Amino acid sequence: MSAYPGTATLLEELDKKLMVLLRDGRTLIGYLRSVDQFANLVLHNTIERIHVGKEYGDIPRGVFIVRGENVVLLGEIDKDKENDLPLKKVSVDDILDAQRREQEAKQEQERLLAKALKERGLHYIPDLSHDDMF
Repeated sequence: MSAYPGTATLLEELDKKLMVLLRDGRTLIGYLRSVDQFANLVLHNTIERIHVGKEYGDIPRGVFIVRGENVVLLGEIDKDKENDLPLKKVSVDDILDAQRREQEAKQEQERLLAKALKERGLHYIPDLSHDDMF
């Protein structure tokens, strides 16, 4: 148990390698260099990791400032388990192409669902919960 209240507990994580899941769904991995009372973070040597199925790709981002209200989940990377991922690393171009195909397939699925519901007299409203973030 930490002796610090609130966001001050993040001080214990300084200079550690962390994974940060953002509200818009992005995953960042980097070294925590600074934190303030609002849980705003400064990450160093940051990568953005994109997962599609059993594959992942890392996009180098460098120094990254994250507003605290956008953090959903934050955790330390276990260095012993980091290299034993059950995923296959692919190039940035390959993972971005796979991500695009996955998003297109999802949009097509939603379009077909909306069409099927409309034929039955129902109105489909897609999930707009992330609309304010893009």
